[in-house]
Amino acid sequence: MWDYTDKVKEYFLEPKNAGALEDANAIGEVGSLACGDALKLYLKINDEGVIEDASFQTFGCASAIASSSALTELLKGKTVAEVEHLTNKDIAEFLGGLPKEKMHCSVMGEEALQAALANYRGEKAPEKENEGEIVCHCFGVTDVTIRRAIMENDIKTVEDITNFTKAGGGCGECQGRLAEILQEVRGDMAACTMPASDEPKALSNVERMQRVLMVIEEEIRPSLKQDGGDIQLVDIVGSVVKVSLRGACSNCPASKLTLSDFVERTLRDQVDSEITVEEVSA
Repeated sequence: MWDYTDKVKEYFLEPKNAGALEDANAIGEVGSLACGDALKLYLKINDEGVIEDASFQTFGCASAIASSSALTELLKGKTVAEVEHLTNKDIAEFLGGLPKEKMHCSVMGEEALQAALANYRGEKAPEKENEGEIVCHCFGVTDVTIRRAIMENDIKTVEDITNFTKAGGGCGECQGRLAEILQEVRGDMAACTMPASDEPKALSNVERMQRVLMVIEEEIRPSLKQDGGDIQLVDIVGSVVKVSLRGACSNCPASKLTLSDFVERTLRDQVDSEITVEEVSA
């Protein structure tokens, strides 16, 4: 059972501002019943740009209802300018936190707000297929949504991409692509924070070992476990990383591709470009 805060329970059991708002002049709709979560946000905005009223209709879990209800409370009485940069973090903080597996519910609230504000301004909400590459076909999540979630929430693992966007939570076929996007975005974020004059230092053996362990535990293992697999670090000899595949990965015909295209590539991108990965018996 999820560990919900008292405020999440309150806003789920006694939701505020539920139902359609008949005189709304801004409506934002996100999600779909086919994907398991849907939210329709109604706003009544006066001539001064103040949100006089807000309500919602949602189909989803307790966190979806609580997040939607919290969003309307955060919006009422505020100006459009004050709320246009409101994020899922604000919704989660208002509720005293959400289980990480349910953070996608707060993200849905942020997206509904942006859709409603676009509707208010007379702008056409972008179609899903025009927003970028559809990465997760099970839930219709694009790379644009995934990249934004990674940057806004400082996401470091594929598992948390699923927690925040639902991408990868279905058949799991997109796990490899999610890892690639994570590497790309994290690399760009690191580049933005590194002074131009700084040159990367050569890793010591201890530093290399520590980083290999961290990447395996935080990114590689969670990704493999999504599909019933696992990996065990056996030894590190210089730049050679010796591992043993477990679970579904051990009997998978594509295990060699998993090692070269996912495990080795991830370690090369995030630890040392000279790394090679070998499969051995534990």
